[in-house]
Amino acid sequence: MNAPTTSRAPHFAGLDGLRAIAVTLVVVYHLFPAWGLTSGFLGVDVFFVISGFLITSLLLREHTATGRIRLTDFWRRRARRLLPALALVVTVCATAAWLVGADLLVGIGGQIAGAATFSYNWVSIATGGDYFATTAPELFRNLWSLAVEEQFYLLWPLVLSLFLRARRRVVRVTAALVLAAASIVWAVALTLGGGDATRVYFGTDTHAFGLLLGVALAFAAQRAMPSWLTRRASPAVTGVAGVVAVAGMVGSAFLPPLAGAATYPGVLVVASVLTVIAIACGIVPHSWFGRALDAAPLRWVGVRSYGIYLWHWPVVVLLTHAATGGAPDAATPLWIGALALAISLAAAAASYRWVEMPIRRHGLVGSLRALRGGVSGSPQRRFGAAAAVLVGALALGGTTAAVASAPDETTAAAAVEAGRKALEEAGEAGAGEGPGAADGAAADAAEGTDDAPPSITGDQITAVGDSVMLASAPALLARYPGIAIDAAVSRSMWSAPDILRDLAAHDALRPVVVVGLGTNGAVSRAALREITRIVGSDRQLVLVDAHAPREWIDDVNSDLRDFARGRGNVAVADWSGAIAGRTDLLAGDGVHPGPTAAQVYADAVAQTIDHLNAGHDAYRERVAKREHAPGPRQYMSPE
Repeated sequence: MNAPTTSRAPHFAGLDGLRAIAVTLVVVYHLFPAWGLTSGFLGVDVFFVISGFLITSLLLREHTATGRIRLTDFWRRRARRLLPALALVVTVCATAAWLVGADLLVGIGGQIAGAATFSYNWVSIATGGDYFATTAPELFRNLWSLAVEEQFYLLWPLVLSLFLRARRRVVRVTAALVLAAASIVWAVALTLGGGDATRVYFGTDTHAFGLLLGVALAFAAQRAMPSWLTRRASPAVTGVAGVVAVAGMVGSAFLPPLAGAATYPGVLVVASVLTVIAIACGIVPHSWFGRALDAAPLRWVGVRSYGIYLWHWPVVVLLTHAATGGAPDAATPLWIGALALAISLAAAAASYRWVEMPIRRHGLVGSLRALRGGVSGSPQRRFGAAAAVLVGALALGGTTAAVASAPDETTAAAAVEAGRKALEEAGEAGAGEGPGAADGAAADAAEGTDDAPPSITGDQITAVGDSVMLASAPALLARYPGIAIDAAVSRSMWSAPDILRDLAAHDALRPVVVVGLGTNGAVSRAALREITRIVGSDRQLVLVDAHAPREWIDDVNSDLRDFARGRGNVAVADWSGAIAGRTDLLAGDGVHPGPTAAQVYADAVAQTIDHLNAGHDAYRERVAKREHAPGPRQYMSPE
């Protein structure tokens, strides 16, 4: 994300090309998640290494030339390069979010404050932000990495003076490598200690290794590359090594997320080391690799990579929310990613030409003078000045309105919280019921006429589910007073066996068991078999299918129906079909039901329970057998 260099900064062959590769990896990861770059976020670490190398080289060159580092001038130059584009992206996209939808505005005040104070990563950590969330993402979530770099720009010139006291280059390089290693070790320790992945990924302390590896390379390359490298590394050798490094970098972006510290920070460290190799191979004298990376298309993208990085994420979030009501994920239509890419490239190019470069050349005050002078200039200049003033006024006004009108929580969070409160109130109301309620329910279920099976009541139903069921809890409780609901956020079908096993151990499984756990991932046939074993053949099992704008939903629903086929006491509630034509009733994420959609959910469950109950001729015999069976209850697999 580091901005392109100007004439005052040293030019190193290949850096613009590496920037282009880095921003491409990140953009494909975010805009085209179905393309398989599941670790494309490592492009950020490529940027970090480039930033550490370039900024340290610039400061070392100034110190060598003048014997000092003018901190005020350095920080002013960084502000000119970074802040204009950042301010434009934040104000324009916040205004667009105000026009598009309320869910996108949740927490936007804190996001803008984090961007303005160079602390976005820590603000996001403190407020529970999740970089890897697929629903209701932060509009400016990509600014976390810019905050890390800005913190580096503020602190590193002050710390550099300590390194400069060491006369020998090897001491400086070693010290930087030791600090990088400390950052890596700290990240590994937090990860293996069960730390939150976002904390490890966002933390300046746990993600500083790339910057520090770039610093070490800058120290190693100060004045000239080490003599052993320039003597032994022919252009052919450095070229091949550079190509291998870039290929390894791109190949690493295709790795799936790995367990433990293998991805955070493992893959990121590998990408950073490969970037160090690629930079070194590019800046070696007479390197054809560096010249190849400076090819015109790569250079064009690399020079504008800062703007492309800033624009692409909020643009795709806005487009996806406007088109589907959801968040970018693997199910996002290809046309949305393509349109977001086109808008991001155009916006970055326009920002670079008409905002960033004028301010870099003339400063903010000089640019404002030029704008004021345009008012009294030619008609063309007056039009340009008026358009700039109008856009600025609208963006500032829209941003103010966005912050002022931002809700406290998303519609999805509100729906889930309503469900949680309903369960708490139901639990308090039913606190006087004894532990024999389930047995009483079974006895009630055995009663009925000889002509029809007994109707099912709430005290005969145990429901286990995820946040969709939790949001539907008020409607389920209204439809089935006394129903026992165990629902929580982010559950998947893998958690069902343990939950049901615990309920069975406490004799809390009722005659009808409803399981709604298909939203958060693929279902396992082994898990389904274990569920039926625990439920047993003397109970009825209702599996609720899933509805969400996620790539695995169709497979989940197909697997559930295939599993239920041929099992007399298992049926699938068609929640997906029931809500398919009424998705306007869902929360802004397109997943969680609002109050009316919750009624649709409850109706789908009720219809399936009634159908399963009415079609099961041996129902009363099974219940009677269960009531009179001697000894502890046996849970038999229908298979």
